[in-house]
Amino acid sequence: MGALARELDYHTIEDLYALPDGQRAELIDGELYMMAAPGTKHQRLVTEFTYLIKDYVRRNNGDCEVFPSPFAVFLEADDKIYLEPDISVICDKTKLNDEGCSGAPDWIIEIVSPSSKRMDYYIKLFRYRAAGVREYWIVDPRKESIMVYNFEHDEIEDYTFSDKVKAGIYDDFMIDFSEIRLA
Repeated sequence: MGALARELDYHTIEDLYALPDGQRAELIDGELYMMAAPGTKHQRLVTEFTYLIKDYVRRNNGDCEVFPSPFAVFLEADDKIYLEPDISVICDKTKLNDEGCSGAPDWIIEIVSPSSKRMDYYIKLFRYRAAGVREYWIVDPRKESIMVYNFEHDEIEDYTFSDKVKAGIYDDFMIDFSEIRLA
């Protein structure tokens, strides 16, 4: 009976698309993870990061594109893992289609909310690394910390909201967290 119960609880992309309007979730290997509405600090950070990254790319005639959530990422280029990272930077435009991104973005930033801690620090960390994401930032407004995982160089660095943090996918781009206003 255990296997049958697990099979009945297995969700697909169709279940995700059938959710009521306004209800968001992510799908990982048949499990739906419901998403709470983000708070004000969270949205300020998303807006700031989107602006800073987009401005840098534009000023440098870069090929990458930045997409804030909600933006669909089919991490394994199939419909078994559907995520909505807070910020996705995609440099390989062949991964982009009308539905979102099919495959791993180059750089992902997740902003931790009380309800997303386990997902951001554990589940997504493993999935992003395994899928080929080059760089992953976990920004935690409550701790005022930034964990930077540079998977290309197998490096992990820890920063605070008073630091300048270099983006590993670029030679000369930094975000100065001391200049970001959250209130």
